[in-house]
Amino acid sequence: MKAVQLAMATFLAVSSVQAQAPNALEGRWVVDLSVNPAEPYTKSMQLRLGADGSVTGSFYDSEIQAGRWKVDRGRTCVSFRTTDGAGSYHTSACLRGTTVEGQTWAEHRSFLFNWIATRAP
Repeated sequence: MKAVQLAMATFLAVSSVQAQAPNALEGRWVVDLSVNPAEPYTKSMQLRLGADGSVTGSFYDSEIQAGRWKVDRGRTCVSFRTTDGAGSYHTSACLRGTTVEGQTWAEHRSFLFNWIATRAP
């Protein structure tokens, strides 16, 4: 009986976190793209998460295209594409506590960039 109660308590706790998690990822973020800590370089990210799993908003001054979000395995993550007019940037990121940890890949520029974002004031 205790095993069933523990399993149920765990399920409810995880379900509660998952139900609240997408709202925690929505909103405005400041993305730290600094290569050198002495030279701060930040850009904004705005995320809107749709009930259908879609993501809209902006990243690095570009409109988000074909964005998706999902809560799974205790994480809330987004993935989307943006463009600079010359090629596509593929970004994925996950909420980790009060920050967002992500990476952006630009095949046409031959780079992969890891970044972190904090909630905008």
